[in-house]
Amino acid sequence: MNEDILRKIPSVDGLLKEPKIKELLTLYPRELVLFFLKEEINNLRSAILAGKKKEVNKEEIIENVSFAVSPSLKKVINALGVILHTGLGRAPYIKNLKEKIGELFDGFCNLEINEEDGRRGSRMRHVEKLLIALTGAEAGLVCNNNAGATFLILKALAEGREVIVSRGELIEIGGAFRLPEIMKSAGAILKEVGTTNRTHLRDYEQAINENTALILKVHKSNYRLIGFTKEVPIEDLVKLGEKYNLPVVDDLGSGAFIDFSQFGLPKEPVVKESIEKGAGLVCFSGDKLLGGPQCGIIVGKKELIKKLASCPVMRILRIDKTRLAILEATLRLFFDKEKLLKENEVIRMILRKKEEIKKMAKKVYRALKDKQEKYQLTIIEGESEIGGGSLAGVKLPTYLLRIKNENIMELAKRLRKGKIPIYGRIENDSLLLDLRTVREEEVKLLIKGLKEVL
Repeated sequence: MNEDILRKIPSVDGLLKEPKIKELLTLYPRELVLFFLKEEINNLRSAILAGKKKEVNKEEIIENVSFAVSPSLKKVINALGVILHTGLGRAPYIKNLKEKIGELFDGFCNLEINEEDGRRGSRMRHVEKLLIALTGAEAGLVCNNNAGATFLILKALAEGREVIVSRGELIEIGGAFRLPEIMKSAGAILKEVGTTNRTHLRDYEQAINENTALILKVHKSNYRLIGFTKEVPIEDLVKLGEKYNLPVVDDLGSGAFIDFSQFGLPKEPVVKESIEKGAGLVCFSGDKLLGGPQCGIIVGKKELIKKLASCPVMRILRIDKTRLAILEATLRLFFDKEKLLKENEVIRMILRKKEEIKKMAKKVYRALKDKQEKYQLTIIEGESEIGGGSLAGVKLPTYLLRIKNENIMELAKRLRKGKIPIYGRIENDSLLLDLRTVREEEVKLLIKGLKEVL
């Protein structure tokens, strides 16, 4: 039976004569098209032999090759309703980014050179002063991500020594990376204190000994503990650290530069407040509530930042000129609240009014009026999430375009693999497109992408 199906697989030469494959050959190198053609045929043959495929569809072969040979990293439309979606690149960059930093991609730049004497300098100078001005810290540096920032701090300040952490703060972040494992990799010794739900100041003090390197406080950004709970405020830990001459590190995870409670949202720790309360170091992500590129930012006391900067691991974790440029442009927005609320896409999406979202949903709905009956298109109310382990548990009211179809999984797949990739979520046999996470300038693209597939 399998042999009959295998005989129906078209030859490579035959496929090369197909009009759509010929078109691909005008767009991409022949060698690359051939590679993906052969790979697709081999995958199909293996699936048939394994009993996973019962038929051969030439159009499907051509479609898969077309998708595979095109550039892999693509612009997509996020209609999932999760603002900081790791799979979709976390924070969308600020508006007009090309205008702000576009010329840096044309030729060379002054990444690590001193204009005064022409000698090599520090790449951190492009953002350090901005970080100092925004947070009130004495110094700052940037590395690849916040897990890297935590690792760097532990490696530079606590290798071979104990780090005191509350049991209730031994978090696991995305990708199954756990704080105890990061600590072990950095060569630091974990000293757990308290219980999962309650930790007292005395628990920290009783754990201090001659081998203690630092006290670490970790913000529970991706979950909440409620009920009979207690945690020690950062200012009390700072006083304890001063008593025993120990640095106190505050790992804020998401890291906010503005107080979101002013907009009616739950209070999220603000970096500047942690510095004002005396934390020796504060670390956080650049691509979450900040709305910048993937990076880990560390601010704090100059003597501690100097130790981190001179640690050999810093060379491994440092970021490149592209991310530094994007981060600088993002940080500058925080000095102008009016521009910040207009151009920082993460903050815009979090604060987007329900009426504005409904207006966008109606625009898409009206543009698809000829599809409304076939796909039972309707606009319904729903909820969005911030995601990325930020403001955990917060639900934002939104409007969704609901699409129904006999094979909703296949429809969702076709939308993901379309010329304009569209990502929505599936609930109750329906595909839901959340307009909160669709940028205003993407509405026309969304309509075009839907029309091409529906």
